[in-house]
Amino acid sequence: MADSPDGAGVTLRVVLADDQAVVREGLVTLLGLLPGVEVVGAAADGLAALDLVAQHHPDVVLVDLRMPRCDGVETTERIRAEHPDTEVVVLTTYADDESLLAALRAGARGFLTKDADAEAIARALRSAADGQSTVDGELQRRLVEAATRSTPKRIKEIEGLTAREIEVLRLIAAGLSNTEIARTLVVSEATVKTHVNHLFTKAGLRDRAQAVAFAYRAGIAD
Repeated sequence: MADSPDGAGVTLRVVLADDQAVVREGLVTLLGLLPGVEVVGAAADGLAALDLVAQHHPDVVLVDLRMPRCDGVETTERIRAEHPDTEVVVLTTYADDESLLAALRAGARGFLTKDADAEAIARALRSAADGQSTVDGELQRRLVEAATRSTPKRIKEIEGLTAREIEVLRLIAAGLSNTEIARTLVVSEATVKTHVNHLFTKAGLRDRAQAVAFAYRAGIAD
């Protein structure tokens, strides 16, 4: 991220990729109206998006799942592998559940439907740039269901976690924030953050979206 020219704060540099010209141009206009957001490139497919990322090194790429030549899942995977400082937010009209799960595994940081308003998109972009995940409510439900269907429950996945870490994981899967978890367990928020860090390290998780899917695969979430 770069300082904005008017000194108002930090400018978030964004590349977007969508094969539908009307949608792409609309997003360019919409994002251009958001304070502190600069669209540095727009692509009609995944390969063009990869070229723009290599050229501009944006903070976040807003990518559609359905694109020619290189779809959103492959684009996400390559961006995260080749440009680890660039985060990815998936924006889609519709997608089969396996594609959503594949994008999550590829390293997407956020998931939004294309009917998301400007405020939701801005929030998702900012969260992604800060290393936090954002998942639209309906898409989160579908991600969880896909994770549950695609992988049998494997209790062995939680071996190595302490009882308290498993409890924290269950509460994360229930949608609780660190503050809410601290209140539920009657511990400090700093203690919860320590448990979350240990949990993520042991389980190889990047963010809370992956933690939710992991909890369902391990069979410890309802």
